[in-house]
Amino acid sequence: MNIHATLRLLAWPFLWIGTIQLVFAVLSMLVFRDKTFTQFLDGSLICFSLSLLVYLRYRKVSMARLYYREALAFATMTWFFMGVLGALPIMFITGVSFTDSVFESVSAMTTTGATILTGLDHMPKSFLLYRQFLQWMGGLGIVIFVVAILPMLNVGGMRLLKAETPGPIKDDKIAPRVAKTSRYLWLVYLCLTLACALSYWLAGMSAFDAIAHSFSTVSTGGFSPYDASMGHFNSHTILGVADVFMALGAISFALHHKNFTVRSLKGYWQDEETRYFILAILTISAILTAMAVVNHTHPSFWVSVSQAVFHVISFMTSTGFGADDLSAWPAATAGFLIIASYLGGCAGSTAGGNKFIRNIITFRAIKHHMLQAIHPSAVIHVRYQHKVVRTPVLAAVTSFILLVGICSMMLTVLLMMTGLDFFSAFSAVSACINVLGPGFGEVSSNFIPVTDSGTWLLTFAMILGRLEYFTVLTLLLPKFWRD
Repeated sequence: MNIHATLRLLAWPFLWIGTIQLVFAVLSMLVFRDKTFTQFLDGSLICFSLSLLVYLRYRKVSMARLYYREALAFATMTWFFMGVLGALPIMFITGVSFTDSVFESVSAMTTTGATILTGLDHMPKSFLLYRQFLQWMGGLGIVIFVVAILPMLNVGGMRLLKAETPGPIKDDKIAPRVAKTSRYLWLVYLCLTLACALSYWLAGMSAFDAIAHSFSTVSTGGFSPYDASMGHFNSHTILGVADVFMALGAISFALHHKNFTVRSLKGYWQDEETRYFILAILTISAILTAMAVVNHTHPSFWVSVSQAVFHVISFMTSTGFGADDLSAWPAATAGFLIIASYLGGCAGSTAGGNKFIRNIITFRAIKHHMLQAIHPSAVIHVRYQHKVVRTPVLAAVTSFILLVGICSMMLTVLLMMTGLDFFSAFSAVSACINVLGPGFGEVSSNFIPVTDSGTWLLTFAMILGRLEYFTVLTLLLPKFWRD
């Protein structure tokens, strides 16, 4: 394990977050004039100083040995330290504790969207936009950005990309060099964000709100500059725009690039993962609509349809926007939405959850064992996209699904030990480990009721879910650190 090379790499994310905070200091002074210049500048100077110290300390370390262990350590350390440094302006501007500031920052960067802040409507605009931008920056991945801008990371670059990218990598290498692949992914991400901002503006949002919400929609983050989230606008047109771009953010960005290149939309339906993702949205939306209509939750059928589709997409894509009081819905609604959050989006997207490729393979593996029990001598294969799924892939997917269940239950029990009831604890863990955001029970409005120890536990859960378990948990093995 070449820990010194890994630490040297951290100088670049430190420099990046410091630059972001400096930009917002300038925006605060010249554009918004909301008196947060000093707080952003102080955070920026701390980040620049740490970056310089790390670089000077390890500048002579060779970068020739950058292997998979270094990639795993770099990805995990980057998310943790960026969360801490990103919290500095939050702590300086809002006055909340260091623990709560780190939780808010990590929630933003992992695109979770869980919050401990209230009174957002009256906070400085530069701070609110910074909070939204952290989600956009973390959406496709900080490490992917580093890979894209640093040619030196071409050594082991694909390892870094795989350690960072949510979901199992399929045939998504869209360029022969990893740095170029990363730039293509960011180009798609930027184009979707611009299209989303324009659509929100045409739907009636102000320019500020359109830009701010486009950051958290395409990144499937879910933060909003308003306490009422999307409910602030009371517009089903805006909800429709959000539906489209949340779904697009949860579909593989490599697939977006491929379909744009061939100028065809057929590829979306032909892709098995995307097809089942869309069908799942339609199925659960139909169930929730029927429940809402039967219970007279809304004044009209179409309002029920709009709200059901919006919240199903919001939870399944792990965005976490809200537009209605879910406590007024039938009790089973919470169960369906939590299930949707575990299903997740597609691999290679900004969404959280299990990812549909794993869901599909898991169900087919179960079916395979049932058929094998009926016909013991038959040669039966698990297939995905008409190709046989190899045994190592099956084992990895099965292990992942098992790990999801184990981590969810363990974290729920630990959170209950801090004082939360079972439903609130399980809801909070589900919200954080699936990088979703909103919870139910005591955390239905925000995460203020959680104790400091519980807050650190949920902060760990967000990073665990964002890097999909194995990347983080592997670092806890003593063997990982041995040469």
